[in-house]
Amino acid sequence: MGNFQEDTDLQNTVGISARRFEESPFLSRYDGPDLVRGVYAGRFFAVYNGEDAIERYWTLRRKALLFDVPEKPIEISGPDAIAFLDKVLTRKVSAMKIGRGYYALACTPQGGIFMDGVLFRLGETRFWYVQADGAFEAWLAAHSGGFDVTISDPQSRVLQLQGPASIAIMSDATNGAVNEDMRYFTAGHFDIGGQQLYVSRTGFTNELGFEIYCDGATTDHLALWDHLIAAGTPHGMQVSSTRALTMRRVEAGILGNLTDMDTDMTPYAAGLGDFVNLDKGDFIGRDALASADKGRLLMGLTCATTTPGAGNIVRDGNKAVARIRMGVTSPTLGLGIGYVHFDTPGDWIGRELTLEDAGGSHHAVNIVDVPFFDPERKIVRGIDRTIPSGPVT
Repeated sequence: MGNFQEDTDLQNTVGISARRFEESPFLSRYDGPDLVRGVYAGRFFAVYNGEDAIERYWTLRRKALLFDVPEKPIEISGPDAIAFLDKVLTRKVSAMKIGRGYYALACTPQGGIFMDGVLFRLGETRFWYVQADGAFEAWLAAHSGGFDVTISDPQSRVLQLQGPASIAIMSDATNGAVNEDMRYFTAGHFDIGGQQLYVSRTGFTNELGFEIYCDGATTDHLALWDHLIAAGTPHGMQVSSTRALTMRRVEAGILGNLTDMDTDMTPYAAGLGDFVNLDKGDFIGRDALASADKGRLLMGLTCATTTPGAGNIVRDGNKAVARIRMGVTSPTLGLGIGYVHFDTPGDWIGRELTLEDAGGSHHAVNIVDVPFFDPERKIVRGIDRTIPSGPVT
């Protein structure tokens, strides 16, 4: 089951009990009649809120946006926390330093991707895994037998502040404590408007940015929101649903669990083989991954005449060779872009193929590597501070 956020999904909605999933403590600050919400990791979040998504996108790329996001931290602590995480994740955890974040995958015994997220080490035997969509807490509990660990939900709601103005905004919000010295994928506790909160130099856009993790019931969520608005407004920051974030994350080559990848796809097929440490010892899925085909199946696609949609067929001549997993408009490139999942590995990058859309029309498409631009990720690391004036010509 994917977490689709394509244009047609904004009209294809149903009513549901508001108590069925976890509500955001920030909802009252942006709720309105145009709000369309999705569900991710058991949490409601704003998919669309009546805004001009393209205008918000350019605010993200030129100034900053504040997002109330549904990603969910899970705490893993106890004497066996390191051994347990080395067992359930594909990356080596024991070498992590306190205050460091790692992108990390969890695989099934068959080698399929079950979960992706960012692991933070908060203490010697205390970690947070900020999970993507899926039932990860129950999965961890199911594999915890024989380990002296505690798996718990810290009830942390997450805010993402993303965009080139984010460092200046966070500096103002923390009286200079967060500044240019904070490196990508590092984290720590900071005073934000009188509240001690965990902050990481990460995000879901590949723009400069931060994530702020609330501390359950001890956090005054509305006071935090108002403090960030006061700090960000002078810098042109706006609040946004995740529509602009979704466009930018696809441009950046960031994959969404259950939407762009799932248990039928290995890390190698998804292009994530660099995050598999086969030499670290045994872990769930290791045997299957050691013998798995290392060929890549998931790639990028661009189209000048339409926006690809999930399930669209890609043909090589008359032969169906792939399907679209996710498609969006790229305002920077002025093209429709998407992730395309091939049936078999091959020299697909650089090929011109044919997309068959939902109505049966055919469109010329190009197969490309991801990310779609900024391949060295200089923007998110703060090396490239160029403010874009508009689409690439």
